[in-house]
Amino acid sequence: MHLSELSHPNQLHGLSTAELEAIGRQIRERHLEVVSTSGGHLGPGLGVVELTLALYQTLDLDHDKVVWDVGHQAYPHKLITGRYKDFHSLRQQGGVAGYLKRSESRFDHFGAGHASTSISSALGMALARDRLGQSFKCVAVIGDGALTGGMALEAINHAGHLPRTNLLVVLNDNDMSISPPVGALSTHLNRMRHSKPVQFLTDNAEEAIKHLPFMHGELPPELKNLKESMRRLAVPKVGAVFEELGFTYMGPIDGHDIAEMVRTFEQAHRTEGPVLVHVATTKGKGYAYAEEDQVGYHAQSAFDLTTGKAYPSSKPKPPGYSKVFGQTLVKICELDPRVVGITAAMATGTGLDLLEKALPAQYFDVGIAEQHAVTMAAGMACEGLRPVCAIYSTFLQRAYDQLIHDVGIQKLPVTFVMDRAGIVGADGPTHQGQYDISYLRCVPNFTVMAPKDEGELQRMLITAIHHDGPCALRIPRGEGEGVPLAEEGFEPLEIGRGELLTDGDNLLIVAYGAMVHPALATAGLLQEHGVRAAVINARFLRPLDEALILPMARRIGRVVTMEEGCLAGGFGAAVCESLNDHEVLVPVLRIGIPDVLVDHASPDQSKRALGLTPTQMAERILERFGAVLTKATPVKPLAV
Repeated sequence: MHLSELSHPNQLHGLSTAELEAIGRQIRERHLEVVSTSGGHLGPGLGVVELTLALYQTLDLDHDKVVWDVGHQAYPHKLITGRYKDFHSLRQQGGVAGYLKRSESRFDHFGAGHASTSISSALGMALARDRLGQSFKCVAVIGDGALTGGMALEAINHAGHLPRTNLLVVLNDNDMSISPPVGALSTHLNRMRHSKPVQFLTDNAEEAIKHLPFMHGELPPELKNLKESMRRLAVPKVGAVFEELGFTYMGPIDGHDIAEMVRTFEQAHRTEGPVLVHVATTKGKGYAYAEEDQVGYHAQSAFDLTTGKAYPSSKPKPPGYSKVFGQTLVKICELDPRVVGITAAMATGTGLDLLEKALPAQYFDVGIAEQHAVTMAAGMACEGLRPVCAIYSTFLQRAYDQLIHDVGIQKLPVTFVMDRAGIVGADGPTHQGQYDISYLRCVPNFTVMAPKDEGELQRMLITAIHHDGPCALRIPRGEGEGVPLAEEGFEPLEIGRGELLTDGDNLLIVAYGAMVHPALATAGLLQEHGVRAAVINARFLRPLDEALILPMARRIGRVVTMEEGCLAGGFGAAVCESLNDHEVLVPVLRIGIPDVLVDHASPDQSKRALGLTPTQMAERILERFGAVLTKATPVKPLAV
């Protein structure tokens, strides 16, 4: 059977191990072909090809439910559930999503873009099944990296308390998350999968028995069961943690041996209560470059499949915001040993890998545990350190209670650098950093800011670290504006003070963060129509520079706000509230992300769809204020 003929996972039923292995090779070929062309998550899916095929051969996917944690590892699932012909559109506008999406396929039983949710959701399905008198199987597939998340451990704790609730948890243990996992649990799993008794019984003993003259190269079922029993006796601590928590533990088993996994999954399905099958896999399996560099090939932009290298850029680009942040933090940490950096399993993505290499004693990776990261930072601040938490905007949402309760209320000097703030592109709704403006502007004692460029980022970082209270600054994904950078002696900003970039008497544009340069471009387009716009770089959301904004709004009489965040409760709303509170009753046009979920597409495509390009914003301004701005003279349409 060819992979293209698979439209339903139940077509795997009855296929031999050799036939499944042949389909597995085709999955890897298609996986590599598409990701190397359009980009996407590479290593996770390559590592679970055999696991997916073996698991699905033991399930009836017309009824049974499988929840994949995060979705990084679900590309093989997509390829055998009817999306082969559209897979070339992966993560492209209008194409196949990079994560699981309930609206995309009836086989995507739970959508998720944040880690550690699979066991909770699968347990919820199992409890609903039992409550409604149904009889389908519920399976959660979770990586060892995601198992570091507290939510996964909470779900295991609850499931183990329900001995008559059938639930299968498949632990995909590849000794990696995006970065190498950290923590005692990871160390325990690693010790298990590499223990000498397990390796001996798996490799040496099995091979020796199979090659006895009367065995004909096969291990009979009786001896396979005996092998499993011997392995459990030889390594008594294997699975002890999970068994003490109420699970039946099976493994560790070879995650690239289809036959062994089929046997184990079938046994697990026959076992009552919660079961955990520990499967040892290799991230990036089948592609040498991905196996050797499991961090670098977790996700990739388009690359040359032969060499494994990204295609060279047509022209030099300015350094990315994350890199500038990482380099600047290293220099600050070299001068001040009180300053430390904290990441939640995203060292490379946030730029903190630079600090890890330069000053490892001032670097902390807590794993996929944002709540813990925030409260740990609060504890550090209590004792005199100046912690800097670098967490993606979308992931910091997971620690909102800790932001308020543990940092804000106690007014502790913790700095939060929210990477990937605003429109982020192909990862879709779960990863757009569009909410941090709204969810932070109401937290007590916080100073909240956003730089217009990478030079201002340096100044904001030193401002935040020196401030005796909590601070948050948001930085966008991608390259900076190419402005000169300071090598040392970073100059702090005056908190709550914006800057007037251009003056004018027809219109006031107040822009925040990444929208400042588009605001200047918009003002330039309006100038061609005789509209003289003043442009303010707000810099600070909290406190807002009312001393600068209010008099200009009163004098000019027309205000436009620009932000790369949701309009509901956002920066524009803050400006409107301030104008209203001071009885500056002027018309305001707020430009930002409306009340929509931003789907997967390139950032430029998303911004065009949302009307956030300078040409589109200028057109909206002329539509709203044109008659007044141009004294009722005709306005020619802007060239797109």
